This record gives sequence, structure tokens and C-alpha cells, in this order.
Amino acid sequence: MRTRTGWRRALLGAFASLTATIGLTAGLSTPAAAAAGTPVAVTKYSHSSEAGDYIGQGAKAAYTPATATITAGGDAEYVRFRVWVESEEDLTWWDVELAAPRGEKLRPGVYRNAERASFRTGRSPGLDVSGDGRGCNEVWGQFSVNQIETDGTGAITALDASYVQRCESADAPALRGAVKYQAHPLGYQYTSDAGDYVGQGAAATHLGSTSTFSLRPYGDGVQYGVSGKREDWSAILTPPAGERFEAGRTYRAQRGGGEGVAGLDVFGNGRGCNEVSGELTVQRLALGEDGTIEAFAATFVQHCEGAGPALRGTIRYYA
Repeated sequence: MRTRTGWRRALLGAFASLTATIGLTAGLSTPAAAAAGTPVAVTKYSHSSEAGDYIGQGAKAAYTPATATITAGGDAEYVRFRVWVESEEDLTWWDVELAAPRGEKLRPGVYRNAERASFRTGRSPGLDVSGDGRGCNEVWGQFSVNQIETDGTGAITALDASYVQRCESADAPALRGAVKYQAHPLGYQYTSDAGDYVGQGAAATHLGSTSTFSLRPYGDGVQYGVSGKREDWSAILTPPAGERFEAGRTYRAQRGGGEGVAGLDVFGNGRGCNEVSGELTVQRLALGEDGTIEAFAATFVQHCEGAGPALRGTIRYYA
């Protein structure tokens, strides 16, 4: 779990404290102070139900603070997430309960063999998704936690999770969903052309449930690290000489950077380039109180040794 500091306090402030208590309502939207390129917390819910699934009735649904009241309560032992839509004609609601094995706390990871949350046994994690008056007597499923944060009292302040639930039997039709509450994206995704030396023609997506991420200063730029799924990746990203990174800008890039050229060097699994050409697009960033980059989102295209095949990727570190 990660405590919000620096830019996160400045961005969320009292807004985060308020929504942690009463939730986000349809009347609230992105804070006016959040400019383009500034990290913004995400709150939303969606699910997809297979034909024959009792809870979702074979339908899809998606909600944001613009269309529903969305709240998160509980703590890292037992999270309760609720979506509520009320109109003159109808009332729609969905509840998602995620529980750690008894005596433990939820943290980023994959939780398999989940049982109905309130009645979980032994060391099993708990899951219970219900809605519109429909619920399971027994649950078979699993869920992944990509991000979870709490405040000083232990209350949930940020959550990013996904689940698969089956009602009454292990082979029943599935309900699949994704839950985000005041979450900042965290992940790494890449695709490699056939013939690209570094990526070896592969593709992968790393999320908080399977991988760990790091971001530290590197000159006026950053070094980003990813470890998980039997892979280790690093990216050294620096602005052109004498400049600072600007959100929304695309830079011509090479290894080591230079005058008017950003530095780009992505290497992984024991493979790297001697020479790099390509481009780097900085999408979002946030600075700490001391001016260092604390949150960063970017895309890149990297060619090794002047070759045509490319490694393409997306970097998200709380942005």
C-alpha cells in the first residue's frame, strides 16, 4: 500500500477526504484545477455478464461519477464498493465486496479460490458481487488488486481491482468486472515488432497485481523500473539538454539525449541497445515539493542500432 504525499495532497486535498466519506456523486466532476497533462484520479465501475449469469443477467454495465453515485468503504481487511443510480422511474445498484483471508489485509496481488465474502472459510479470500436485488448463496471466483491505499484511520482512499465471479457452482456462467476508486494508473505495456532485439517480437502488460514499479530521479529525468511475470525492465528518460519535460509534448529521442533531443533508453531481460533512435511522448507528469518528478505517464517508440523494427510501449506511474 502507498501513502499519498506531495503532489497527491495538492491535487486531491479536501476533495479526497470528502469522497472517502460520502462517495462521488453525479454532481461532482474532475476538479477544475486539474490542467491538461496533470494526473487525475479515476473512479468508475464496469462489468460484463455471460449468458446465464444470475447477477448480471447476461448484460454489460458501466458507470462513472457523471452517471452514478460511487462510494468505497471499509478497510484493507474488507472493502465495500457501491454504485447507486436513482431516478424517478427506477433504482439501480451494484455492490462489490472484497475481503482478505481472515486476519490479513488486502495488498496488490491475485486472490484465487475466493468464497462468498461474509462466509469465507479458512484461508480463502472473499468476494461477493450483488445488484438489483440479486445475490449469490455461494461464490466461486477470484479477484486481482492492482492498487489499494488507506488513510491514517485505515479507511480506503484508493482502489483498483478486477474480479471474476460465478454463482452457486464453479462452472457457472461468469460475471467479470472492474472497480476503480480514486485510483491513479500504474502499469507498463509493450509490443515488439518481429526483429526488434530488445523485445524479441513479444508483447506484455504489467499491472500492480502481478508486478512492482519504481520511479527515481535520473538527472533532469527519470529511471522507471518494472519487475514481474518473469521479466525485468528499465527505462531511462531525460529531457533535451537544458530543458525540463513538458506534458503533452512529443520529443525526438536518442540514447543519452542531447541538444533538442530527449534521452530514451529502454532495456529489459538482459537486452539493450548501443544506439537508439525514436520518439518519446510525455502525456502526464506531476512534481513533488522539491521539483522532482513523482508521477509520470509516457509512450515511446524505440529503434535499436538504426534498424526498422521497433519496441513500442506505454509507461504509467501514478499518472
